[in-house]
Amino acid sequence: MNKNLLLAGLLLLLSQVTLLAQTNHLLPQPQTVVAREGEWILEPGTPLIAESAAARKSAALFNALLETKTGFQLPILMHPPALGPLITLEESMVANNPEAYTLEVNGEGVIIQGADSGLFYGLQSLFQLVEIQGISAVVPQVEIADAPAFGYRGIMLDVSRHFFSTAQVKKILDLMSQLKFNTLHWHLTDDQGWRLEIKKYPKLTEIGAWRDSTIIGQYYDYQPFIYDNEKHGGYYTQEEAREIVRYAAERKITVIPEIELPGHSSAVLAAYPEFGSFEIKEGTAKGTIPAVNDKGDPLNNEISKQLPGYWGVHYNIYGPTPAAFSFLEDVLTEVMDIFPSKYIHIGGDEVPKDHWETSAIAQKVIKKEKLEDEHELQSYFIQRIEEFLNENGRKMIGWDEILEGGLAPNATVMSWRGEKGGIAAAKMGHDVIMTPNSHLYFDHYQAEDKTTEPLAIGGFLPLEKVYSYSPVPDALSEEEAVHVLGVQANLWTEYIPTNQKMEYFLFPRALALAEVAWKPKEEKDYQSFLRDRLPASLLSLEKQGVFFRIPEAIVDISKESGRHLIRIQPLVAGAKVYYTVDGHKADQTARLYTGPIVAPNPGSDQESLVLRYVTITPGGRSSNEFQVPIE
Repeated sequence: MNKNLLLAGLLLLLSQVTLLAQTNHLLPQPQTVVAREGEWILEPGTPLIAESAAARKSAALFNALLETKTGFQLPILMHPPALGPLITLEESMVANNPEAYTLEVNGEGVIIQGADSGLFYGLQSLFQLVEIQGISAVVPQVEIADAPAFGYRGIMLDVSRHFFSTAQVKKILDLMSQLKFNTLHWHLTDDQGWRLEIKKYPKLTEIGAWRDSTIIGQYYDYQPFIYDNEKHGGYYTQEEAREIVRYAAERKITVIPEIELPGHSSAVLAAYPEFGSFEIKEGTAKGTIPAVNDKGDPLNNEISKQLPGYWGVHYNIYGPTPAAFSFLEDVLTEVMDIFPSKYIHIGGDEVPKDHWETSAIAQKVIKKEKLEDEHELQSYFIQRIEEFLNENGRKMIGWDEILEGGLAPNATVMSWRGEKGGIAAAKMGHDVIMTPNSHLYFDHYQAEDKTTEPLAIGGFLPLEKVYSYSPVPDALSEEEAVHVLGVQANLWTEYIPTNQKMEYFLFPRALALAEVAWKPKEEKDYQSFLRDRLPASLLSLEKQGVFFRIPEAIVDISKESGRHLIRIQPLVAGAKVYYTVDGHKADQTARLYTGPIVAPNPGSDQESLVLRYVTITPGGRSSNEFQVPIE
């Protein structure tokens, strides 16, 4: 055979293998993918046809992404020219699901069909399919039919414990949209900070948005606490919040605000102590408990103007008073004017009842309303708020503690203390969002050896455990399972003060969550996710300037002919691995992995050897050093 023909044939085969691999890189993995032979070259002048204003906006966002990969944008037209290849957005409902889409790439171009959100998601998949080969932007010929398994696919971002800029929130929204998340749950208020401008109550941000100092280290590292003596805070103006809502909506993401009540209210009561549970006289609340808690905070609501700079559950709580209800209704009225989401999150978690137990005001309400105890008072309080939201055309979401004392009639439950609360609510006929702290608390450590990781709140949540989660508990019947709307990860930020640390704790776990939220349980495949989709996705994140955690490589150690053979596959595409097998430190001065390693054999009376290695990404970042015993 002619050598040139043989070479051409090999190149064609390699090209086909590469293009097939591209379809396997799509994350979240589509419902069905049929790879065809051949490829299509995306030229800079290829028209992108989008008739409606919404489709043109999605096309413009796709163009901005495309330019980061190819260096060019496409002309967006309302009508196709007479000749030439096209990318066509055809607006039509697919599979009776506004988020479903089909995508076909053939020799003539690309056709994406779907409703508004479906077209957007189809373009996100197309962006992932585009591969730069030399000077060409190549797209494999493929047919995709896709739709999400769950309608609610969310990430909760806590900006109360640490404040993050609008630019950083937008960056997270960009990344969420590429992964087809559709909800940002925005935790705006808590004991350590109030983050939203409320025009009727300016002291919420004048006082409630700032703390003088914050503890250093983990909660239990220093007793008594050591503080950093640095003022921390900030807030979003209403215009900034509206801009976040608009920005998110363009990316098919709904922003659900959370205004915590009746607990987690220290920031509010520092600014407006009159909304607490005790009568205020000359700036001091009248209580009956002279004791303090273990941090020296008074239990009798003698509220300081200083926001707490340490974490945990605080005793401050709204009073069940007409003034407090009026305040909350005023606040929620302004919140609803900013956020058009059908849901408003009211918190409802971790509510200590100490103040209510000793408050004459609270006890009077319990007696008047014929309530059994403070738990029923909490339910009464939350139902008052739900009635107000319902009257204004909104629905209420709360953490699973809102089940205590009786669930509000129309409430949706966010189950965080495992799945028990979600199961109970679904069996009662209430909608549920699953966000258990066992699998979806992204503030937990990512390695068992915590000394190798940045400071976290505790726990251990590796990538595989996130991927293993199924939002529909086995305890639910088919009819009850319908109430599980979807799934959400929570990023609490007590120990996350910087943008880079936020990204480190979110990624790559958010990539695993994207498939948990998009794919049915029976279609998930962790090894395929790990080997086929994660490496390309992490490389894409690096190119976008995301400071993700570089995960452990896949290390396979087999015994052949009495010797240990070590194979290492890094999980960032194009990354290098440097290693040692003598138990000493591995860094970029160590051996470069280029292929399977035959490990030395220790003597019979010697301990097993240890493989130590680091992954170096194409951008030059180093992973933590990882260790694997050679056994």
